[in-house]
This record gives sequence, structure tokens and C-alpha cells, in this order.
Amino acid sequence: MLGADAGLTWNLTDDIRQLFEFHFMANAFRAGTIAAIVAGAIGWFVVLRRQSFVGHTLSVVAFPGAAGATLVGVSAAWGYFGFSIVAALLIAAIPRTQGHSFSEETAVVGTVQAFALALGFLFVTLYHGVLDEVDSLLFGSFLGITDSQVTTLLVIGAAGLAVLAVIARPLLFASIDPDVAAARGVPLRLLSVVFLLVLGLAVAEASQIVGVLLVFALLVIPPAIAQTITMRPLLSISIGVSIGVGIAWLGLALAYFYDQPVGFYTTSLALAGYVVARAGAWSGERARRARAST
Repeated sequence: MLGADAGLTWNLTDDIRQLFEFHFMANAFRAGTIAAIVAGAIGWFVVLRRQSFVGHTLSVVAFPGAAGATLVGVSAAWGYFGFSIVAALLIAAIPRTQGHSFSEETAVVGTVQAFALALGFLFVTLYHGVLDEVDSLLFGSFLGITDSQVTTLLVIGAAGLAVLAVIARPLLFASIDPDVAAARGVPLRLLSVVFLLVLGLAVAEASQIVGVLLVFALLVIPPAIAQTITMRPLLSISIGVSIGVGIAWLGLALAYFYDQPVGFYTTSLALAGYVVARAGAWSGERARRARAST
């Protein structure tokens, strides 16, 4: 265990002090906070636009990116961001035709995902050393996050949020009613490309914390919980971001004290929150129907 011998104690002050006793944990909390904020804001539109499968594919693509970067001896972060952006451009290049556009997009996205996994395992095989970071690539890790990595995450995350702020209103319009938006002159194709690029950045950030296979923990589940609570855009995004940050912090704390993958804890916490939110929404709807019938 990295933390105290007995794990968490009833002395909350001492537990918090231990969390920030080491510089790598302070960096982990900084990086986790940045990733949660970016993923929560961008993930809200992912859920609204029903593009969770695309988000998952971009996270899978981050695996061969990081593995390939490790193979050639450069920082894994270059692979995360580089491959995610390239995959986003490939998905954005899918022609949108009438009638079968959804099935065509799904097929191409699935093909990209399968090839990405195969390429990632090829890179791992070609790496003749001991690639202990494979588990970290797939399931996340908070160890070894440097000051420069935190700075990189902050700069790229801020850039992604700035772009999202610029396109948020037309993107919301296009997501809710694309036909009317197109009739009003909203550039749907351009918006889709820009959003996918921003999504690629968000996925690359979140993958470095929770791993490429568990990126939904920050990208999809907190926004889904928020949309269960309210669909008012600003309020819902704020709730989703807050939930994501809380999940990231609790996941990092539990991983520190109990020495299990941070991705497991963040995903478990996110799932528990979603179950509670859905149960609350179901109970509220049932109560409203009961009142309406009386």
C-alpha cells in the first residue's frame, strides 16, 4: 500500500495530510482535476449527441498511441494526443449521406476501434523490454505524473474548453434539432469536425488518469448523471463537472490508501452515482404519475 498501513482512518485531517505528503500525489490531484473538468464539460455534449461509442473508440485509439510512443522512446503523452487527434479526423471524414449515415458511421468507427486495438498489441509485442506500463495504459495510474505533464494537460485542456465555449451555442442547437439548425445556416459539418477534435483532446487527457478502457468513468457517466438531474445546459454541465471532479478525487484517495488501480475506483464510484441518480429519477417519475392519477 502506498498510504497508511490501515488504509483510511477516522482522522480525516491526518488522511488528507497524507494524501498531499508526496509531490506525485499533488500532481495526481492536479491532473485528475483538469481531466475531470475537461471531460465533464465535453462529455455533456457527447451524451446529448449520443456519441458515446465514438468517445470509447477515441479512448481505445489512445492505447496504440501511448504504446507506440513508448516503443520509439518518447513521452506516452505524445502518443495519447497524436493518435486521438488523427482518429478524430478519420471519424470526421466519414461521409454523411442520407438514409444509412448512422450505420455507415458505426461501421467505420467500429473498424477504427478494432484496428487500433490490434495495432496497440503489435507495438507491445515489438517492445522487447519489460513494458510494465501496459496496465497503466489500459486501466490508469496516478504514479509518475510530472510537473510538465500537469502543465501540458492544463494548457491543452484550457484550449479545448475555450473552443467548446465558442461553439457551444450552435453545437447545442445542432445537437437538439439538426434539420432546423441546417436550415438556419448552422455549419453542421464544420461543427462536427471541431467537436470531434475537442473530444479527442478530452479523451487523451482522461485516458492518462483512468486508462483507455475506463475513460467512460469521467467522459460519459458524470454528464449522464447530470442530465438525469436536469437538462438546463449550464446547470447540468456544472453538475456533471462537479460530479466528475468528486469522483476523480475520491478515486485517487482510495487508490492511494488501498493500492488498487485508480480506474477501478473511479468507475465504481461513477457507476454507483449513476444507479442512485436513475433510481431517484424513476422514483420521482412514479410519484408524479401517482399524483396525476389521483
